Amino acid sequence: MQDIKESTSSIETIRNGRIEKTKELRERGINPYPYKFEKTASAKELQEKYKELPAGEETSDRYKVAGRVMAIRNTGMFIDLMDDTGKIQIFSHKQNLEEEKMKLLKIVDIGDIVGFTGDIRRTPRGELSLKTVDIEILTKSLKPLPEKFHGLTDVETRYRQRYVDMIMNEEVKETFRKRGLIIQKIREYLTKQGFLEVETPMLHSQAGGANARPFETHHNALDIPMYMRIAPELHLKRLMVGGLSEKIFEINRCFRNEGIDSLHNPEFTTIELYEAYVDYNDMMELTENMVAYVAKEVLGTTKIKYGENEIDLTPPWDRKTMIGSIQEATEVDFSQYNTTKEAEEAAKKLGVELEENMNWGKIVEAVFEEKVEPYIIQPVHIMDYPREISPLAKVHRNNPRLTERFESKVNGWELANAFSELTDPIDQRERFEAQAQAKAQGDEEACDIDEDFINALEYGMPPTGGMGMGIDRLVMLLTNSATIRDVIAFPTMKNR
Repeated sequence: MQDIKESTSSIETIRNGRIEKTKELRERGINPYPYKFEKTASAKELQEKYKELPAGEETSDRYKVAGRVMAIRNTGMFIDLMDDTGKIQIFSHKQNLEEEKMKLLKIVDIGDIVGFTGDIRRTPRGELSLKTVDIEILTKSLKPLPEKFHGLTDVETRYRQRYVDMIMNEEVKETFRKRGLIIQKIREYLTKQGFLEVETPMLHSQAGGANARPFETHHNALDIPMYMRIAPELHLKRLMVGGLSEKIFEINRCFRNEGIDSLHNPEFTTIELYEAYVDYNDMMELTENMVAYVAKEVLGTTKIKYGENEIDLTPPWDRKTMIGSIQEATEVDFSQYNTTKEAEEAAKKLGVELEENMNWGKIVEAVFEEKVEPYIIQPVHIMDYPREISPLAKVHRNNPRLTERFESKVNGWELANAFSELTDPIDQRERFEAQAQAKAQGDEEACDIDEDFINALEYGMPPTGGMGMGIDRLVMLLTNSATIRDVIAFPTMKNR
């Protein structure tokens, strides 16, 4: 498990030695895991405050700092101490430390969390340092950190032991700090637009809200099957029916019992929002404006680097229909094919492999996913999806085969999915029945009929635009992260 040069036996030897040190501390009446430390400054604060202090200068300014020991030099005279803001050097000498404290210093190992009290100085070589007058071991580390030169490089170990990954790799911590800021700025943007944040259940008595295979569990007290949320959509729409607010959003955890790859994790985070009296055109503007706002706030620019590409998130984004984008890429117009057989033959001529029993809409989607989507780099709203693959979107006002749905694509991914929401309960029942039929024929991702949701729609939901966005993918994009596992602190892993 440990990605370090020492063998397992040598690691165990080190651990045993450190356990002996904790015993020695206790024998001396020192708790190696005390309760509190009155920290008065962070490394960043001191580096900023004393950035003009000349080399060789000393002050009588006294501070208490604490952090993890990352390096020890000259038998403890110099220590690199890292806290959550950065690094500061600790200078310890017998001229400043009592004999008992010097003995305590000898017990300190790399990885220990230690508190130091001292005065600020800058060494003749220009390193800002704390000249120690007191030392307190706050947490005695038993496991050695990975060897500094090689670091923690094994990818699987990094994901399994994220805590070690964060200790050793500052860029990993920075990614997760940016993730927190991205979520904060999403909330900030929507709140400024008058949206109300709400919460809906994560345990559902009936799976629904998206085409996906759910995780199933069982509630013992009620003796009923329950499903982990695959999407919050149907509950959020119930709130729209209830008139809680004309603008609502939820940042939520969703769970889908599906494959794992660079863009998919069984547990993931989305933002889903709804606004009354608008349609999918308004959702396009909201989506691109929100992403641009977050990028500007977090990165200071809407022109970002992802891999080898520079991506411009500045609104307005391009807009293309799904069928039009296929025609642009292949010169084949699927709107001309009125039957599934015709569409199937056209797809096969393009070399697209199809599954059994695919309808016209699924065939169009399969061609798009193979011939168009992987080649999209700059952000674009792909509009007007087939009705068969959009059970919760309104029929397109100009074409009954299509719906008023778009997906925002960037770098070959789906970033957001949005509709002019279906508000007709009769139409909704027909869509659900078609989904139920598909499920009966073996489609594990199709949803069942949700009678209570139809009941809610029969009370009346206003014309509504809705949008869902994958926060993990947005974080990937804004942190130049190659895989979703890099932006989820504890991604799902197979048990060893």
